[in-house]
Amino acid sequence: MKKIILLILLISFSLSSFAQRYRSYEDWTLSFGVDAINNLASRSPFEKPGDWNFGTPISAAIEYSWIENFAIEQSITINSFTGDPNIDNIFPEKDYNYLSLDTHAKYYFKELIFGRGRNMSWFNIYADAGLGYFHIDKGNVSANIGAGVLFWLDRNQTIGIRAQTIAKFTGFSTSEVGYDNNHYQYHLQAVIRL
Repeated sequence: MKKIILLILLISFSLSSFAQRYRSYEDWTLSFGVDAINNLASRSPFEKPGDWNFGTPISAAIEYSWIENFAIEQSITINSFTGDPNIDNIFPEKDYNYLSLDTHAKYYFKELIFGRGRNMSWFNIYADAGLGYFHIDKGNVSANIGAGVLFWLDRNQTIGIRAQTIAKFTGFSTSEVGYDNNHYQYHLQAVIRL
């Protein structure tokens, strides 16, 4: 556990020092909202949305852009598996809490698709990848990839809404880590530019 936290802090500080050295574009955003977890032992990110876990769905993140179109994000997610949860097609006899800490690098690529000349400043799309730690029963480290869309609600791009999907891969067998294995996570968040 200490090694995981140390690794996440080391990556965050390294990217922060890189950002300070090459800063030509500076932008901070804060996001907060809800999340759902698809831990149904499925390869499909859209299988059975009614069975996704939505117990205590709190998510928050802070994002820093140091170069146009690139950003780094640190997020925290809290959720729970309560009632009659389906975790990897098993219905456990007790409730579990979910905690996730993720560090992602993001690339906003709207301009690659639509070009700079079009007036489409009200939205952006992005892909992200990074590392995370999550805990259900025992805890595990994950490699994460994801994508999302951000809609700005005002002309100054200070308030927005974003939706994203993240796939979390652990690389370990289910028997070794219990419930803490591959899964999908979905976020719907309000975004405020600081």
